[in-house]
Amino acid sequence: MLHFAAQLVPDLSLHPGVSFAAIVGLGLILGMRHSTDPDHVVAVSTIVTRERSIPLGTLIGALWGLGHTVTIVVVGAAIILFKLVIPPRLGLSMELAVAGMLILLGILNLTGVLNRITHHFTPEPEPSRRTLRNTFGLFNLLRPLAIGLVHGLAGSAAVALLVLSMIPSSTWAVAYLAVFGLGTVLGMMLMTTAMAIPLALTGKGTTRTLTVVSGLASICFGLFLVYQIGFVDGLFTAHVHWTPS
Repeated sequence: MLHFAAQLVPDLSLHPGVSFAAIVGLGLILGMRHSTDPDHVVAVSTIVTRERSIPLGTLIGALWGLGHTVTIVVVGAAIILFKLVIPPRLGLSMELAVAGMLILLGILNLTGVLNRITHHFTPEPEPSRRTLRNTFGLFNLLRPLAIGLVHGLAGSAAVALLVLSMIPSSTWAVAYLAVFGLGTVLGMMLMTTAMAIPLALTGKGTTRTLTVVSGLASICFGLFLVYQIGFVDGLFTAHVHWTPS
């Protein structure tokens, strides 16, 4: 589910004197590119298409990226530092969790349940209290964070293995993970802001149409991933063949 253009990534292990700036630059670029993976775009679109606020759209991207980064750094660092090996069924199960979340988000979007939950947990803003929680609501803050955490599970093993192949030093590899996560946050913020701008300028009818489209896309893509993971990669069969990629 993590689709790196591996042939474009330089082999940093061949350059022991590689500068910190080079690693930071590479991490930011690949992190921003990773934010545009199809499963990420579909997931955040189910949330952003219901919002008509540019600041909230940007915040959704930042929180999604933060959740994704936390999982990538924690799980990836454990793999790098403790030489953990992810069993194929566990790796596929982590990816299946993303597929399940996409299907659930799509269903909640199409049925309007997500909108009702959002309104239920979003209090009326109090002008005297200018806090994130009061302005946007706790549910709007926790939802993209939780989705990002789940998405990070699907890519953590692949990120860690790719980083180790480039940077043999464990310390530098973990530092790279953090920079990679920052790039993902920045990329997702740019993407959700770009989604939120036209929504803020159009009517509610357009918003409803995009909500339906994003919901259907989320369900269809989630079902495709279930088939790919369950039958092509073999999670639901006796023969599992999973390689983090």
